[in-house]
Amino acid sequence: MRIDLKLGWLKRYMPRGLYGRAALILLVPIITLQVVVSVVFIQRHYEDVARQMTRALALDTSLIAAQIDAAPDIARARAAALRLGRPLEIAVAFSRPVPDPAFSHPFTDLSGREVIRTLRERVPGLLAVDLATDFRTLFYWIDSRFGPVEMTVSRARVSASNPHQFLVLMVFVGALMTMVAMVFLRNQLRPIRRLARAAEAFGRGEVVAYTPGGAIEVRAAGKAFLAMRARIERQIEQRTMMLSGVSHDLRTPLTRLKLALSMVEDTEAAADMLRDLGDMERLLDEFLAFSRTDALEEMEERDLCALVRAVADKVTRRGGRVSLGEMACPLRLRLRPMAIERALENLIGNALRHAGQVRVSVMRTARAARVEIEDDGPGIPVEQRARALEPFVRLDASRNQNHGSGVGLGLSIADDIARRHGGALELLRSEDLGGLKVVLTLALS
Repeated sequence: MRIDLKLGWLKRYMPRGLYGRAALILLVPIITLQVVVSVVFIQRHYEDVARQMTRALALDTSLIAAQIDAAPDIARARAAALRLGRPLEIAVAFSRPVPDPAFSHPFTDLSGREVIRTLRERVPGLLAVDLATDFRTLFYWIDSRFGPVEMTVSRARVSASNPHQFLVLMVFVGALMTMVAMVFLRNQLRPIRRLARAAEAFGRGEVVAYTPGGAIEVRAAGKAFLAMRARIERQIEQRTMMLSGVSHDLRTPLTRLKLALSMVEDTEAAADMLRDLGDMERLLDEFLAFSRTDALEEMEERDLCALVRAVADKVTRRGGRVSLGEMACPLRLRLRPMAIERALENLIGNALRHAGQVRVSVMRTARAARVEIEDDGPGIPVEQRARALEPFVRLDASRNQNHGSGVGLGLSIADDIARRHGGALELLRSEDLGGLKVVLTLALS
């Protein structure tokens, strides 16, 4: 029979990191084992041993009580009690008041309850037991022919001596072994962290030095990552070389055609062909911008606000209307300046093609920088926003293409650049302007 345990609520309290989870796996068995051993030890050492030692004391007490009751007068009773009490190490006193409450022991006295219980069971006429006045001494009273009799013995007679030594030793050894295990655990997890950092950096387009290490499985994963990284870099390099050749080979005949058409008589057909050639060059630039990698550009620490202002000024000089909103400046982070400028130009240009008012803002969160580009255009329906980020997708129904034309690569290029910086590109609705709000997120570290 299959039993499904729904422990989803427990995930909220579990460590999220590998080191924390591994430490939890290591510590839980050790702590559980120590708790179980401690409980068993305390029960046996404090209760069973205390019960056996108290039974022996009860026999001695019963013997003294019998001699006291057999004495004809109190003087002979004192003499008999003194004669038996000395070798048995029990001090006897007559006519001492019985305390109130009759039975008392400290809350932390683990064996006190068992001592009192055993004495009440084994000693007839027991009147009171005091374990609270002096933790090293046991006081108890019995009834006799001559009134209450107080008896005093050392607490060592009924309790195990130095029982905490075992607990202290166990806790010390457990803590020492835990620290040693944590050191080994950290050494085993360090190669995994290095691999994760190298993979995360490569996802942002950075190539950091990495050498496989650690256990066999971690080394195998590291070697597989290096092989994969080398293949991807080789493919990127080959693609870049191929596209560079295509760009050169296509631009040469296009230039010849433009030169030939410029020498033709100024006719409407020649003007149409020149416009077509211009569109071909622009489409070729967009294809190359989409396919070109930015991995060769080095990461630099730059002020994102300065980049945003530079791009906004460039667009404004070209005739676009761009306003600046909230600017969380200065905001310095490591990025590829040319790639970020290309992404911002694509996003702002795309907004200007479909709207009359465009606003750019820069914000900062705990772990990321956000560039928000808002417009008052028609926007993009929620169900089509995921498709809008795909390459070569043109949403003619939602974004008026009469104001410009394209091949649907602007958002794709910006999304690719954001991902290479550890961020993402989101398409939302602008609450202020009513159109589209594009949020370009970049990781701070």
